[in-house]
Amino acid sequence: MTKNLDIIRSKRAFIIDMDGVIYHGNRLLKGAAELVDWLNANNKSYLFLTNSSERSPIELSQKLARLGISVEPEHFYTSALATASFLAAQKPGGSVYVIGEPGLIAALYDAGFTMNNINPDYVVVGEGRGYSLEALERAVKLVLQGARLIGTNPDLSGPTEDGIVPACGALVAPIELATGKKAYFVGKPNPLMMRHALRRLNARREETVIIGDRMDTDIVAGIESEIETVLVLSGVTGPLDIATYAYQPRHILDGVFEIVG
Repeated sequence: MTKNLDIIRSKRAFIIDMDGVIYHGNRLLKGAAELVDWLNANNKSYLFLTNSSERSPIELSQKLARLGISVEPEHFYTSALATASFLAAQKPGGSVYVIGEPGLIAALYDAGFTMNNINPDYVVVGEGRGYSLEALERAVKLVLQGARLIGTNPDLSGPTEDGIVPACGALVAPIELATGKKAYFVGKPNPLMMRHALRRLNARREETVIIGDRMDTDIVAGIESEIETVLVLSGVTGPLDIATYAYQPRHILDGVFEIVG
């Protein structure tokens, strides 16, 4: 296992995943509260960067508060916000058909998009309990009619306190298969989301570290953006999985508790 805690601690800016790093569902992971205390005490810039599109930054702040950690909403950035920003740059004032939760819908509304289940410019898919056969059938029909298919993130699965559950990439796959159209995914490892994060942190890549639990999103995103990478083994990727990838993280930790010692 490789790690150099001094290098990690020396960085000025921290990009931190949430699911599998800070919590599993509603269960706080070891060292999460201490990490936030350490970041604040050492005047670090930090951003919780999550591929989850279900909750807004305010809701994520409230969730951490319920778990005993106080973090202001400006320290959160989600794939829903990145997706809304991307689409607003592509087609200002456009319309969307959404399969997802209120956090995604609110981000799109705030970016100037209207909801449209007849002839939208985009079909946007995120995680959520509203995924149904009826919604799937409508999405397929709209994509075949010409709507562009957007996924908030490519994650196939995600960790919860009850185990692994399907995530956005798995939910988009049936639409891709039925239509023959490939989705464009905005969330990690898309470099676009990483550039958004660096701008929010007002940081250069050389002074930044990304901490995540997934080789296929967090770690590859850091490598492709030339940001120091820390894999924690508290989420999706296990020790035996690491060798199956052609790329490797710079540091491997059991969890964020190691950073604060």
